[in-house]
Amino acid sequence: MDASVWILIAIAVLIGSYVQAVAGFAMGMIVMAVGGASSALPLPALTAVVSLVSALNIVVALKGHVHEIDRKVITSIACGQLPAIGLGVYLITILDRQAADLLQILLGTFIALGSLLMIVRPVASLQVSPRWVCVGAGFSGGLFGGLFAVSGPVLGWFMYRQPLALATIRATLLAAFALSTVMRTVIVGAQGDLTALVLGTSALSVPLVVAGAWLGKVAPPPVSDATLKRGIFSLLVVLGSYIVAKAFVMP
Repeated sequence: MDASVWILIAIAVLIGSYVQAVAGFAMGMIVMAVGGASSALPLPALTAVVSLVSALNIVVALKGHVHEIDRKVITSIACGQLPAIGLGVYLITILDRQAADLLQILLGTFIALGSLLMIVRPVASLQVSPRWVCVGAGFSGGLFGGLFAVSGPVLGWFMYRQPLALATIRATLLAAFALSTVMRTVIVGAQGDLTALVLGTSALSVPLVVAGAWLGKVAPPPVSDATLKRGIFSLLVVLGSYIVAKAFVMP
């Protein structure tokens, strides 16, 4: 891999890990947005890297909080999520080969709209969503998790609407993300797409994930959580829009 490409991915991973340590979100979206906007790696390889790198953050974040997971909700989400991940991986494989511009447009649109969705604070429901709604949310999140290795905008919006304790929401979300990264990696590995490029990039990213998480704890930004979120997601909207525009303009 060209040195400039690696540096770009490295910066995205470091910043994404830092932001995730501070605000608990968005590492996958940041890496996908930067990688997609720069065309640093083919999208299937980039999504595989994001899955592997995100898994480290998820395991660390979930440690000590497994007991806080809402088992009924996560079971329902998983029923829709797991089969949809396979469909998402299949779609990105086909689109990358046969309709690369369409895939870029879908990625940019997802990043832009997903970021707008995360800026708006969801209103909590009066009761926990019924099983079929949880399954539907899991399917939607799994589809985008399979396509772009990012299901946060969909599942995050859904979970934060549930009238549950904040610790339960976060732990259940992390469990859903863990299922997504593991399932996606297994499918990609079964296809033979965990290439030397993917594994090498992921391995080199691990120290940056650790460094970003450490910096987030010892040197948080001098702004409020809400300001940080608005700033990051506003930037992601711009990057998503750029990816869409580039797909239309560039041959």
